[in-house]
Amino acid sequence: MPRIERTAEITWDGNLARGAGAMSAGSGAFSQLGYSLPTRIGQPEGKTSPEELLAAPPGGRPTAGRRGGRGGKTPPGGLPAAPRGGGLTMGLAGELSGSDTPPGRLEATCRIVMDEVEGRGHQIVASHVDVVVAADGLDDDALQAHVVKADESCPFSELLRRAGAEVHVSARLAA
Repeated sequence: MPRIERTAEITWDGNLARGAGAMSAGSGAFSQLGYSLPTRIGQPEGKTSPEELLAAPPGGRPTAGRRGGRGGKTPPGGLPAAPRGGGLTMGLAGELSGSDTPPGRLEATCRIVMDEVEGRGHQIVASHVDVVVAADGLDDDALQAHVVKADESCPFSELLRRAGAEVHVSARLAA
């Protein structure tokens, strides 16, 4: 089997408590699935969460009629990109919200890489999250420190590391 790469685009607007975001699959299998802290820890109210996307059945379940689905099928490896990027983005929003530089907007791209691992079949071997951050008063040094903290506390980062995957996160300030 070939190496498989899947992506998701994630946005977050505002601070962690009152902000909200959206997740879209690079394949077009789902688009603009809304998520927020209240819908992550409380009632979903028709929105999703990173954990729900991770729990969704992989590859094969039609998405027609489901929150933004376009009638396609989500390919294996397609779902982990959204929860990985969504979880990290929420964590970074939380880190920034706890400082004097609450986020205005976060835009992230997450790429998940699956490859053949000898004796184990196809495994997720890498995760790359790239985030562009708009936050008044934030400098690059502070941003990088917040990214490290968000990554260290992200349950999806921990899950991937325990599975032996490479975990990469980069961030830059919006122009």
